[in-house]
Amino acid sequence: MESQLKKISKPIEKELEEFRDYFREAIRSRVALVDLIGKYILRQKGKKIRPILVLLSAKLCGEVNSRTYTAATLVEMLHTATLIHDDVVDDAKTRRGLASINAVWKNKIAVLMGDFMLSRGLLLALEKDECGFLKITSRAVKRMSEGELLQIQKNRKFDVTEETYFKIISDKTASLITACCELGAASTSKDGGEVKLLSEFGENIGIAFQLRDDLLDYIGKEKIMGKSSGTDLKEKKFTLPLIYSLNNASKKEGKEMINIVKNGSYSKSRGMVMDFIKEHRGIEYTVDKTAEYCSIAKSKIKGFKSSDTKETMIKFADFISDRIN
Repeated sequence: MESQLKKISKPIEKELEEFRDYFREAIRSRVALVDLIGKYILRQKGKKIRPILVLLSAKLCGEVNSRTYTAATLVEMLHTATLIHDDVVDDAKTRRGLASINAVWKNKIAVLMGDFMLSRGLLLALEKDECGFLKITSRAVKRMSEGELLQIQKNRKFDVTEETYFKIISDKTASLITACCELGAASTSKDGGEVKLLSEFGENIGIAFQLRDDLLDYIGKEKIMGKSSGTDLKEKKFTLPLIYSLNNASKKEGKEMINIVKNGSYSKSRGMVMDFIKEHRGIEYTVDKTAEYCSIAKSKIKGFKSSDTKETMIKFADFISDRIN
């Protein structure tokens, strides 16, 4: 996955390097422990999908500038904060190939570091007088929180419908990717129509991105995902492959499968659930839905003039659609 992303991000290689310098400088602190953990975060080399989307969206609409780097740093800080907090909630021991912050420094310090990253990002926007950026990111944070809480609520009751599932992933995942594209466009363009189109591109790419992750969790591509497969089933999360299969099974069969997921041990239930999903074409349906959202995303930028950046964004959408190949 990272090698493919490297090829895709080639046209913005210089801008990405400048972003890294900007981000490194922004998370510095006079408090020695905070600065130490900040340097550790820099060692956890992520895929940088969100800054890439900020930079590409900015470049599609104009010339990358200091406002663009502020936007990219803001979303990366916000994203990093959510990952740190997620690792605490999930009691995760690793992140991006290294021990997680909570594993090294324990939960209290990890939570406070997540708070630092979030507040530092918000202050950065205020320092640069970018109140518009704050509005976009605050909306994303609200949606992310609501999406996570809705997922917890529905999974506890085992009543996730397809409509609810799409609402969850739209808020939980697509909201921040939407913000990335909207921020990038807003940093280089005053055309509200252009900014709206990039926002819609991000929303659809974000939904496709989560669909593909949910699919990979079933079919198992650990190198692509950067994490082991089967996590969703182990945590009794209902995602599209299973939801669609339940909708297309008989009521009796569906009820039996829900009971297996609800009450069975992971080692015993995984094979049965996989057979059930294969029988009811849950995998194929999710693949088709992923391709559909990628296609919608590409349609949002078709009116922009031809350029290397536009071609790169189309390749990015294709990359999301083809991640299991």
